[in-house]
Amino acid sequence: MAEVAAAQTALVTGASRGIGRELAIGLSRAGLDVALLARDERLLESTAEEVRAAGRRAVVLTADVTDAAAVQTAVSRAEDALGSIDLLVNNAGVIDAEVPLWATDPERWWSVVETNVRGPFLLAHAVVPGMLARGGGRVIDLNSGAGTRDSALATAYYVSKTALFRIGGGLHEAGFERGLRAFELAPGVVRTDMTESMRMHEDRTEWTDPADVVALVVALARGDLDALSGCYVRAGADTPESLRELVARGLGPEERRLRVV
Repeated sequence: MAEVAAAQTALVTGASRGIGRELAIGLSRAGLDVALLARDERLLESTAEEVRAAGRRAVVLTADVTDAAAVQTAVSRAEDALGSIDLLVNNAGVIDAEVPLWATDPERWWSVVETNVRGPFLLAHAVVPGMLARGGGRVIDLNSGAGTRDSALATAYYVSKTALFRIGGGLHEAGFERGLRAFELAPGVVRTDMTESMRMHEDRTEWTDPADVVALVVALARGDLDALSGCYVRAGADTPESLRELVARGLGPEERRLRVV
């Protein structure tokens, strides 16, 4: 396996709040310069202040991840400002109403799929060519256990997270020999505005620590776990240490992949 240098720069979507904000700040504290993308410039500036307080460069990018032209412009600005995008973290995402498929609003259902699938596609489509031209890079999709099973409710969210597995897997299959590394990372259940609004979590008392998600993303950014490219990892169940042990014992070809069994 060809070695790819540790990431020095990152672009994080949905960086204005929740997990995205935590990841952007965590990556800056790990020594990366960070481009921050979301729709709310005021909230992004708050994240940017934290990144700069860690002594790193921050680039604020306002864009809708479903707008191809806006995404391309944002990526070009990030590359101009930082010199490269070594790590792409596709974090931006939404969830639909927790009702059965036949009871949902069709436009709302499809908008969830567009944000959660078209968004990561457009970001990868814009960022990966530059990575390959520089000899490699890393893409992390914030996925979910929802992508591995069926649900009676919120079907757009479940559909979108399953689709993300195919995007990450496709990037791995096509780009691995050229230095591209792709990962699907489930953050567990972190306490955010989105998770707190969901009925399925209304009685939850245990939440995934955002620091656990940050630790995994930092380990992936540094290249410690490149042997897991194309695979699925989960904060709260996996740690950088446990995944290093998994790599050390030799990963089987069917492990940590979404397959019909």
